[in-house]
Amino acid sequence: MTTPRKQPTWRKPAGMLVILLIILVWSVVIVSASDFIGRQSIAIQSIIYLVAGIIWIAPMRPLMIWMETGSFRAPPQA
Repeated sequence: MTTPRKQPTWRKPAGMLVILLIILVWSVVIVSASDFIGRQSIAIQSIIYLVAGIIWIAPMRPLMIWMETGSFRAPPQA
């Protein structure tokens, strides 16, 4: 286990801005596809929105690790 840092790093505010940017870009992508999605059946729409609601989380784990450690890979477990 690592000890907490006394000084905050620039990575945390930068990471938060990247998270907000990812959410903004992903929502623009989904909204731009809304005409196509709206023509589908309710079941297909539900699946599309369920998948779209989960996919944006994929880049969050490496980003959160980077915000904490400065590396995109998790440190080895001891």
